[in-house]
Amino acid sequence: EKPQSAKPASVSNTRIKFRSITWFDCSGCLKCIFAERSSARVDNLVCFCSCGRALLAVNEKTTKVIEAAFQHARYPGVKGQKSLPFIGKVTYGLDNLEIHNLSIGQSAVELLPGEGIALDISNVSAVFRGNIQYGYGSWLVNVAHSIDFEIESQIDLGIKPKLYCGEGKVAADTRDCYLNFHKLHLHLQGNKEPNWLRKLFTDFITFTVKLAIKGQICKEINKVANILADFIQDRADQFLSYGDIGVDIGITTAPVINANYVESYHKGLTKYNNTSAVISDSVFHPSQLTEDKMLYFWISDQVFNPMVTAAHQDGLLQLNISGAELTDLFKTNLSSAMPEFIRECLLESGSPQLRVWSSSVPYVNTSTHVGTAVWGTASGQLHCGTQGPILSFKAHVSIDIKASYADKKLRLHGTPSEIFISEAELSGQNQSLLDVDEFLREAVEKIGIPKVLSALEIEITRLLDKQGTNLFDIFNPEVLPQDGFVVIQMDFGFPHHLLTEFLRKTLQ
Repeated sequence: EKPQSAKPASVSNTRIKFRSITWFDCSGCLKCIFAERSSARVDNLVCFCSCGRALLAVNEKTTKVIEAAFQHARYPGVKGQKSLPFIGKVTYGLDNLEIHNLSIGQSAVELLPGEGIALDISNVSAVFRGNIQYGYGSWLVNVAHSIDFEIESQIDLGIKPKLYCGEGKVAADTRDCYLNFHKLHLHLQGNKEPNWLRKLFTDFITFTVKLAIKGQICKEINKVANILADFIQDRADQFLSYGDIGVDIGITTAPVINANYVESYHKGLTKYNNTSAVISDSVFHPSQLTEDKMLYFWISDQVFNPMVTAAHQDGLLQLNISGAELTDLFKTNLSSAMPEFIRECLLESGSPQLRVWSSSVPYVNTSTHVGTAVWGTASGQLHCGTQGPILSFKAHVSIDIKASYADKKLRLHGTPSEIFISEAELSGQNQSLLDVDEFLREAVEKIGIPKVLSALEIEITRLLDKQGTNLFDIFNPEVLPQDGFVVIQMDFGFPHHLLTEFLRKTLQ
């Protein structure tokens, strides 16, 4: 028995699985959600990212974010004083500290199971420039000067960020941050200062710069990490939205990191017109994902059905075909004879139009053997000129669909398993309904279904492009239907445009 409407959607059926990532990317991975693996799981969208190639792909972007943290940091001025024998009180101020000629040698990332992520940046070379105002004196002499300085430095940076849930999103805590200085050479402009003053400045500036750099760099890294996390998660929200339709991918618990991969669990709740779907217990189990690819998306039917329901209610599932396009479609070779009134409408009216729309909510069921089975009822009307429809009908269709993605285009392959026509009505035509029903059944199978699938391919690809999917480097994507869910797996190249846009906005 075919379902007449979508099953009640019930809390979370999407999983995304990643294998390895840099600390800042993990914190922003589509609102990564990780929950304890209990029998009460309600995750319907799961993200899984594996280590190895994914780590190499994303790790190369780490240096860009570290560079941004160094360059965007604002180093506060420091003032102090010191009393010296025979000289008296020496006052000094360090201002306008800026960074120049920054370069990063290499970076390495390691996943620490149950703890977080270890990020090591080595051989960070930079030149810090600034200005010193100083004064010293006694009752005999009083001196006040200002001098520019330059410091050559070589630093190793280590961070062990921890990921946690913050306001429904993944956030990064990078307080476990350290800097090791292997080189810190001071160059004062000019040669007028006495040696004792140069030594004082060297000791003072070395100590002060170390404190200023460490404090500000670690603070800035934490800030940049969370800005990037919010940026990526906001992009994910935008990606899964169309008009009034959206998907709540908010996290349910803190991230879990294993030795080889990072997992995240998402609600996957469709939102439409201020209402949210309800999702029953998830059927997800970790064994349903392998570790052969870099990126996995696990999406249950309980995500797809509410989305299809929202699309139906929003009037998106309709198609109008007219003129020469419609006439050309009916040049398809059919075994059933075309009724004469349809032939006259197509060839003689000059303005034929076919209007098709979903008249009930389609229902989606995914299985390993047939792919994604879709049951639906479509209404159709054939118009000739300005008159009312000369033919009205309903087509009840069951079709097995398999999807693929190649050359940055979605492909849908459909095999009808059942088609029958009902409520066919003719407007003043002397024609047997039995003949019309058989012709319509074959026309729906050989003309209507391929045309609808083609239109869906174009529109969904256009939507994916609008959301930026075509800017990603996606390699060997596979869509694997299983019982009650779909696994989408792929290798990928980290989208450079996202990082560029983020850094541009951050450094404004």
